[in-house]
Amino acid sequence: MVAYDELGSLVPIKRTLQVIDYQNQANKESEEPSTKRVRPLGRVTSLANLISPVKNGAVRRFGQTIQASFRGDGKSPGVPQKPCSKAAAPTPPKRRNSTLWSETLDVHQKGTLSTKEIKRQEAIFELSRGEQDLIEDLQLARKAYHDPMLKLSIMSEEELTHIFGNLDAYIPLHEDLLAQLSKATGDDGTVGQIGQIVVSWLPKLNAYKDYCSNQLAAKALLDQKKQDRRVQDFLQRCLESPFSRTLDLGSFLDIPRSRLVKYPLLLKEILRHTPAEHDDVGRLEEAITIIQGVLSDINMKKGESECQYYIDKLEYLDDRQRDPRLEQCKSLLCHGELRNKSGTKLHVFLFTELLVLTRPVTRNERQCFQVYRQPIPVQHLVLEDLQDGDVRMGGSFRGAFSNSDKAKNIFRVRSQDPSPAQSHTLQVNDVFHKQQWLNCLRSAISVYRPLNEPGTPSPPATDQERRRRQTSRTSGRDERSLVKFEKVRRVRETMTRDFGKSK
Repeated sequence: MVAYDELGSLVPIKRTLQVIDYQNQANKESEEPSTKRVRPLGRVTSLANLISPVKNGAVRRFGQTIQASFRGDGKSPGVPQKPCSKAAAPTPPKRRNSTLWSETLDVHQKGTLSTKEIKRQEAIFELSRGEQDLIEDLQLARKAYHDPMLKLSIMSEEELTHIFGNLDAYIPLHEDLLAQLSKATGDDGTVGQIGQIVVSWLPKLNAYKDYCSNQLAAKALLDQKKQDRRVQDFLQRCLESPFSRTLDLGSFLDIPRSRLVKYPLLLKEILRHTPAEHDDVGRLEEAITIIQGVLSDINMKKGESECQYYIDKLEYLDDRQRDPRLEQCKSLLCHGELRNKSGTKLHVFLFTELLVLTRPVTRNERQCFQVYRQPIPVQHLVLEDLQDGDVRMGGSFRGAFSNSDKAKNIFRVRSQDPSPAQSHTLQVNDVFHKQQWLNCLRSAISVYRPLNEPGTPSPPATDQERRRRQTSRTSGRDERSLVKFEKVRRVRETMTRDFGKSK
């Protein structure tokens, strides 16, 4: 039976974390004072930086798939955070000491190696040290988060498996590489050849396909569970403990993804300091190709999973809104929050086959996206880039009675097929995100109507569009010439009319 103290906190949780804190404090006191440099935790880089353009807040592109899904402040939106302990201040975080490979050598040994070889060994040592850090973090995630929450029945085993994935399979995978690197290290601490080791090991990283593709759903489940006070209390106590290094659970779960994107960089660094005549050159080039292929496969799998995740969250007010093309969509090109002409906030999804405008809603504490109007097939989609000030955007009572500035960062999408007769003027937050949307939309449309393709029929233009195009082409001298031509035309009409009367 689980007991509660006067504050309503779980007693077993408190005792468990006290044991962890005591052990960490004992280890800290037993360590020798160190003057070695401290390596701060590096900023996580998205896989999209290696494969496709980076997406940003308002526009979430398919390219950024293995993303920092769990990053945040550890708080659930809309849930007040209550203090979980009476501690005056959290314990200072425990940080890892970083040792350079060259610092392990004596002065005589340094003199026998060239500067280039020392840099090469430093890069190999960084690869090895990173594997050791990753193994420690994965073990910590299991022992400090997964196992206690299962033992205390804070989450079910199925929920924990959904959030943490198969940690038991990932840890031995990295232990294998670490063992091979250790075996290849000579008595003098140098590694002669590493190319064949990484070439044979890198394909094993495909094991992370399921883990990375499940990150979006895992984050949603974790956010939902954070609304439980017991989960809040446990995670907050872990965050205040020195073992966490001020990282919340989401950050620990994102560590494998951040490690994946570093492998190409580490291998390129090793190759850069490897002599051209070295036997490792060809193998390292092959290894870089392999890891890029692995990341591309994980990226594609993640994209398909993300696409299906949002398709399952669509809610229809009318069955006629269900377009069969949606089942053919295997990729979500981009999505984000926009405003329509009346000022309504919409969440717009650009799938490979359809453009779907939705309104975010909540159903039984579950976020859904209510389909707004009829989805527009991409093959019938017409895109129009509007200039700032072309239209006025509504949505505010004050704006209806004032001469405020006209809308900026807007574009229009409509259906070429006259049957639905749809047209939507959409506004983006800034010019950067507008350009991202335009690029994504043009890229999707070009699959069905390639740009500059001979014989491609242009969509019929409305009178307003024709006037706007004519105005945009006329500027400066051309505009003055047009006015002069109009005056001459009127004079000629007057002369012709008067000449007819005289006859």
